[in-house]
Amino acid sequence: MNRENAWKSYKQKQIKEMDKLVADYKVFLDNGKTERECVVETVERAKKAGYKDLATLIKGNKKVKAGDKVYMTFMDKSVVLFNIGKKSMMDGMNILGAHIDSPRIDVKQNPLYEDSDFAYLDTHYYGGVKKYQWVAQPLAIHGVVVKKDGTVVNVVVGEDSKDPVFCITDLLIHLSREQLEKSGAKVIEGEQLDLMIGSKPLNGEEKDAVKANVLAILKDKYDIEEEDFLSAELEIVPAGKARDMGFDASMVMAYGQDDRVCAYTSLAAILDTDEVDYTACCILVDKEEIGSVGATGMRSEFFKNTVAELLDRMGEYSELNLRRCLANSRMLSSDVSAAFDPMFPSVFEKKNSAFMGKGMVFNKFTGSGGKSGSNDANPEFIAKIRNIMDKNKIAFQTAELGKVDAGGGGTIAYIMALYGMQVIDCGVAVLNMHAPYEVTSKADIYETKKGYEVFLKNMK
Repeated sequence: MNRENAWKSYKQKQIKEMDKLVADYKVFLDNGKTERECVVETVERAKKAGYKDLATLIKGNKKVKAGDKVYMTFMDKSVVLFNIGKKSMMDGMNILGAHIDSPRIDVKQNPLYEDSDFAYLDTHYYGGVKKYQWVAQPLAIHGVVVKKDGTVVNVVVGEDSKDPVFCITDLLIHLSREQLEKSGAKVIEGEQLDLMIGSKPLNGEEKDAVKANVLAILKDKYDIEEEDFLSAELEIVPAGKARDMGFDASMVMAYGQDDRVCAYTSLAAILDTDEVDYTACCILVDKEEIGSVGATGMRSEFFKNTVAELLDRMGEYSELNLRRCLANSRMLSSDVSAAFDPMFPSVFEKKNSAFMGKGMVFNKFTGSGGKSGSNDANPEFIAKIRNIMDKNKIAFQTAELGKVDAGGGGTIAYIMALYGMQVIDCGVAVLNMHAPYEVTSKADIYETKKGYEVFLKNMK
């Protein structure tokens, strides 16, 4: 049952393929630090690969047929791609589903204030974070500000070498005796995660002169007023690019690899998949880190509605056909797994852990405690997957998310299973999950992309 390290099997050809894939992956990460940016990047790549906008086809009353490639975006924060197969849609699709939101810190709607000659943005963290990890390091601001007239102003500050960066301050060690006696959850409180953005007063201003100077800069650079924060969506993320890690450059260290490593490999797999028997589908969705809620989360009806629109363009829509299509589909819930960390072995059970470098990871179930909140895939489905992975020499492993009762987590798998389709969690093992900088193995990225492509082409 022991799995070999995938690096041992690679020849020069595989190494070159891997290096090319990972170089492109790092570009994807750098261009997509928010879900909106990921959607823009995805659509650009899809168009280059010959995909057509399904919304445009609907407006033009155009038909869709086998061999066509289409995509649909939703509120600029979720996107679905389809490669239409030769077989009927009622025979089901082969689906890859990842999420493109990541833990971060969001700017509140009334955020800007001054205290002791410092200007700050008030914040609210998003998703599961260790709050103390976000202090005393360079941060960037990404997002949009939407003005009352509907104008959308894109904001990215902190990524260019000429840009300033921002910071959440921490208490100096010399005065932190009481702070260090607190539990890790309380060392930094949520309301202490405010972003320092300035300290220079505006000449001629007496009250809140530093805040006034920041507003003057925002007006000059972006033509926005303080009130425009009310309709803004600004996200605070680590500044800087994805980097190779280790003397051997065998790993990638970057922000947002949960779950953009699976989003990228899913996207790369479907873009490299041409003719298929069963329609191939890639879903890149928002809001997983906070429970898949909201209009752009997987719990909403947007995916079901998109499939209905697609069936209509193919002249096959009915409620029964839609239900058959979804129920007969097969899905890999493309999400990351916890990599075994020898620095923290007590929370892992080695026989059922994922190891970096040993290939893509299948999690039969996630959840917590007694599998609460999990999908728990059927063994018949797992057997089919094992068969096609082994036939195509894909390095894979199986795992659980740590020891029983050590913690837990969830994905979008259980939501898609509500349609009656076969679903299993499958992705890349990650170290430092949910930290500002996460670590993955290049070998696992490579094997996962290949495995996803094999699934799209061969699963039935």
